Amino acid sequence: MTRPRPRPQAQQAALSAALSGAVDLSGLKARADAARSQAGQSALQADATEQPPASGAQPPSSGAPDAAPAGGQGGQYVVEVTEANLQQLIEQSMQVPVVLEFWLANADQSQQYGDLLVRLADEGEGTWLLGRVEAESQMRVAQAMRLQGVPAVRAIFQGQMVAEFDGLQPEANLRQFLAELVRAAGGTLPEGAGPQEDPRVEQAEAAVADGDLDGAEALYRSLLADQPAHPLAKDALTQIQLMKRLETEGESDVDQVIAQADAAPADLDLALKAADLQVASGDYQQAFDRLLHIVRGTDADAKDRARERLIELFAIVGNAEPAVATARRNLASALF
Repeated sequence: MTRPRPRPQAQQAALSAALSGAVDLSGLKARADAARSQAGQSALQADATEQPPASGAQPPSSGAPDAAPAGGQGGQYVVEVTEANLQQLIEQSMQVPVVLEFWLANADQSQQYGDLLVRLADEGEGTWLLGRVEAESQMRVAQAMRLQGVPAVRAIFQGQMVAEFDGLQPEANLRQFLAELVRAAGGTLPEGAGPQEDPRVEQAEAAVADGDLDGAEALYRSLLADQPAHPLAKDALTQIQLMKRLETEGESDVDQVIAQADAAPADLDLALKAADLQVASGDYQQAFDRLLHIVRGTDADAKDRARERLIELFAIVGNAEPAVATARRNLASALF
């Protein structure tokens, strides 16, 4: 969605990212939320040591460009941009992020997209400002921003262009983009103005609570088909697949399975089953070492299946677990 400029790198990494217990889905969701939060909190530190907070900022006033007139396509936090007031708006970006939207007056789709951005700006309550640029009448402004097409968006903070994208984007993507932009600038969107969780996530969680793992799996697969980069769905699907395997193995004697796998360390099926059970019980290092032994073997098919299962289990356990970092290094060593 974004194509960041070469600087500032920390800002752009966070903004571009906006546009990727063992069987506890709530823990996985918390990790996804924490990753988004960390991306925002780390942004801008490379190039700015002092930044006024964006949260609670007021709309332009006293020297800032006038907001769009009532009755037009605008709102309290929307500015119709011209060559005359562009510099004032860039100066306003020293306080809060400014999003420049380039549109065409004779394109209905472009105007509808503008309506959406105006609504999001109003919901943002001054945590960011929207500058609307009609590309044909303000051609020099459009040329200065190196447009490749319309509609297009350019995000500016503290006088620097920090992110950009061309073309239409779904509302969910725009909300995520704006949330990261405001968070990177040290602010927070008002409640309800940020990204809206896909209802299928809640439905899948309810299905898991009801024991309907097949239903939950179908919902997450549907979500991934629509949003391949969803921050939760892929790892949640991996966890559900583990839960289904554990459910199938529910009648197994855990100690007996592990003893059998210990006695036949080259047996892939036993190793996979024992590793699942050990991850579920929190014995991460033992589970990983068991599969790493297979990866170090000579059976190519077994190596691939063990490697794939290791990667799935890494995602389930999470990178915060020290055993995961150790096993990742050992896996790389075994493969290369």
